[in-house]
Amino acid sequence: MSRVRVLVGTHKGAFILAADGKRQSFKLSGPHFSGWDVYHMKGSAADPDRIYASQSRGWFGQMVQRSDDGGKTWAPVDNKFSYDGVPGTHQWYDGTPHPWAFLRVWHFEPSLTDPDTVYAGVEDAALFKSTDGGKSWAELSGLRTHTTGSKWQPGAGGLCLHTIIQDPSDPRRLWVAISAAGAFRTDDGGVTWKAINQGLRSQYIPDPTAEIGHCVHHIAMHPAKPGTLFMQKHWDVMRTDNAGDRWREVSGNLPTDFGFCIDVHAHEPETVYVVPIKSDSDHYPIDGKLRVYRSKSGGGEWQALTRGLPQKNCYVNVLRDAMAVDSLDKCGVYFGTTGGSVFATADAGTTWKEIASGLPSVLSVEVQTLR
Repeated sequence: MSRVRVLVGTHKGAFILAADGKRQSFKLSGPHFSGWDVYHMKGSAADPDRIYASQSRGWFGQMVQRSDDGGKTWAPVDNKFSYDGVPGTHQWYDGTPHPWAFLRVWHFEPSLTDPDTVYAGVEDAALFKSTDGGKSWAELSGLRTHTTGSKWQPGAGGLCLHTIIQDPSDPRRLWVAISAAGAFRTDDGGVTWKAINQGLRSQYIPDPTAEIGHCVHHIAMHPAKPGTLFMQKHWDVMRTDNAGDRWREVSGNLPTDFGFCIDVHAHEPETVYVVPIKSDSDHYPIDGKLRVYRSKSGGGEWQALTRGLPQKNCYVNVLRDAMAVDSLDKCGVYFGTTGGSVFATADAGTTWKEIASGLPSVLSVEVQTLR
């Protein structure tokens, strides 16, 4: 029988939730790396027992942890990833001075085909690649040295590269998103990059339609339609059908189009999920009612999903990497909150249940479907 493994990164360690294919009862293990920020954990599609974790603490710096047994045991793959206190001279870079720092890994994206190949998106806004399971890393420097790089500015969470998407039909094509610079695409494996922000509009920058400066919160894609991507921006839910060359707004009837997370149904490329938050100053649901919104038409028309979710006195946020979907039938959707809860649905959003509570503030949620 199929199983699921839910990987939860929090402000004070990592937790793993496991269930069978019915997803009625979840077993919790952890905390792993107790007391550390775990910004992200993600398993390899090629080897589900290979999991990478970003362990970070302001005083001790950054460490990459790796598990080869599905999260039962962990080992640091390189204990030299701490920020050395000298801006711009971290050993991950090429040894020459740079006007930026290395602070933390925000997101791991393992290769779709090779468990030893993994990408890392870091702060300050750089992309790295390892081909030996995290033992050594090389920067894909064409991104950070893009001609627009001098115009990039940090969002409230820092100058973070938080989204990495691989094209399953073309291994040389990647998309990334940076707060607050925008979205970028490479078609040559990371050698050169194109800013793909046409159609985005941001009222809080001097030129609302500028090429660079948009605070993209997250991007999601269905692997069956790699040219179609959905974006949750700092205000506005957006869509592109030409790989990012042009975006259009699909916020439609959402009560507010501010939020952080966005994801796509595993089997329905036009079914999209978001969690609207009141505003960019009030990071909690409108009226204290936690609601996931689902569009079955690729945006524009949205339905509130509330059954099983708290509908009063709920003042939590759902962060950019804190939503994920499994590939079972019916599709499961999972998200974690800054209040330490993890919610799940086993019927694509019709009903929800809290599968973990009392955790530290949740930073990220990923799910593995185990056959």
